[in-house]
Amino acid sequence: MVGGEGAEHVGADLEGQGWGATRAWVEKGLSEAERIEDVARLRGGWTSEMRRLNICGPGGRRSLVLRSFVEPFFVRHAEGLLTREAAVLGLLGSTDVPAATLVAVDATAQYCDHPSLLMSLLSGTVRLDDEGADCRAELLARQLLSIHRLPVSAEARPRGYQAWTSPERVRPPEDTDQPELWRRAVDVIRREPPKYRACLLHRDFHPGNVLFTGDGNGLRISGVVDWVETSWGPADLDVAHCSTALALLHGVSAGMRFADRYVAAGGTLTEDRAAHLYWRLLDTLAFAPDAEKVAVPWREVGRADLTPALLTRRLEGYLETLFARYA
Repeated sequence: MVGGEGAEHVGADLEGQGWGATRAWVEKGLSEAERIEDVARLRGGWTSEMRRLNICGPGGRRSLVLRSFVEPFFVRHAEGLLTREAAVLGLLGSTDVPAATLVAVDATAQYCDHPSLLMSLLSGTVRLDDEGADCRAELLARQLLSIHRLPVSAEARPRGYQAWTSPERVRPPEDTDQPELWRRAVDVIRREPPKYRACLLHRDFHPGNVLFTGDGNGLRISGVVDWVETSWGPADLDVAHCSTALALLHGVSAGMRFADRYVAAGGTLTEDRAAHLYWRLLDTLAFAPDAEKVAVPWREVGRADLTPALLTRRLEGYLETLFARYA
């Protein structure tokens, strides 16, 4: 996340934590009279370490966000991920999409302790409570549509989308009493991907990657973050990913309504029900058995009710409802 949600103060000294080279890299890019005054960890993500750097100088105070990949898996893929995010932030700078401004990137850790990207701090907070979820979902649908409608030249297009699971990788819950439901779902994604009309995908668009400000009639999206997976592919897949997240966060009906909200906002999804079901299941099955992976950061920002048992019930209920509507 790139807002102030869930900040944990850690002081100004990064050297003792193996961040000395990274700090030197950041400071080299500051104006001569600026310095890092304070550092806070930002909670709510699991792929990378996020830190808010509070900068002070003659011109006043400002804050930047530092994303660093430290886990071996993500370090191996950091060059592609951070290079892609840097390019996308540059692309979005001239649009109405509320994204951070790129400051600097060291995707291969040539200068930093870890592969890192430095960007501006966006206002707002992540909001995951059930209260107000419907209003936020309406804004999410409109925001996602605005991303899909962005014109992107052939030269600036990101890579084609990548599936995050396969029939061989899906593992149903060990205690499921509906093994046939899971087998049926896996059989759907054994087919070749349906033909689609491609557009720009955020590819990881869900409530945990969106910042909000205001309340009631003043509720607004103030930022969309985490662009490392940005891709070129079917709008149905982006809608599917946000739908699955909403089903896990707020219940099956919330996940089922999101595609309708997207279409009502003016979006276009495939009219072929079997094709749409393919994209929905391709995303949903990527959470088996990894729903806990996304729930950990969600619990860190207040959703302690999202237990493994609850997530399993919601995931299976969502699969059943997808088949009831689209099969």
